Amino acid sequence: MTDLTDIKAAARKAAFARRKAAFDTRLPGAAGRLSEVLAGHRGVPLSGYMPIRTEIDPLAAMAEASAYGPVGVPVIQAAGQPLKFSRWTPEGALKDGPFGAKVPEVDDYFDPEILIVPLVAFDAQGGRLGYGGGFYDRTLEGLRAKRPTLAIGFAFDAQEAEGLPLEPTDQPLDMVITESRVLTFSA
Repeated sequence: MTDLTDIKAAARKAAFARRKAAFDTRLPGAAGRLSEVLAGHRGVPLSGYMPIRTEIDPLAAMAEASAYGPVGVPVIQAAGQPLKFSRWTPEGALKDGPFGAKVPEVDDYFDPEILIVPLVAFDAQGGRLGYGGGFYDRTLEGLRAKRPTLAIGFAFDAQEAEGLPLEPTDQPLDMVITESRVLTFSA
C-alpha cells in the first residue's frame, strides 16, 4: 500500500477495532480526568460532542462544565465546510443531525475556545486520525487563525497508535485525555 488513502483506511480499520474493544470493556467514570482538566478552564466557552458508535462519552464532563460557561456541540453545515457549534445544555431538546449525532433543536451558535475532539486514533506527539471528512482540521485552522484555541482529544488509551498517516493540513492536538492519563504536547 503506497496510496495515502489506502494507508489511512487501513489505519482507521485497525483503530476502530481497538476502540470497539475498549468501548466493550469500559468502566464507568471514563470522563473523570476530562472533568478535572476542564475544571481549570471554568467559564471558557467550549465544545464537546455527542458520542456516536463506540466513541468515549464526554457528556458527564460537559454537563459539569455547563454550570460555569457556555458548552456547545458541533453541527455539520456541509461537506468541505468547517463546523459550527451550537449551545448545548444537559436538559436541552435535541434533534437528529448528520452521521447519527444529536444536535440542539434550536441553533444558538458561538465560537468555542476549547474543543473536546473525538477521534479514531492519536499518537504520542499530538497527531490525530479522524473519520476522514476534515471537519475538525478545517474548523481548528479557522478558529486558531482568530485566537488561541485549545484542542483536547478525548479517547480510550487503546486508541493510541504509532506512525499515523498524517498530512500537512492535519491540525495537531494540544492535549489528549484518556480514561487513565493526560498527555500534553508543546507547539
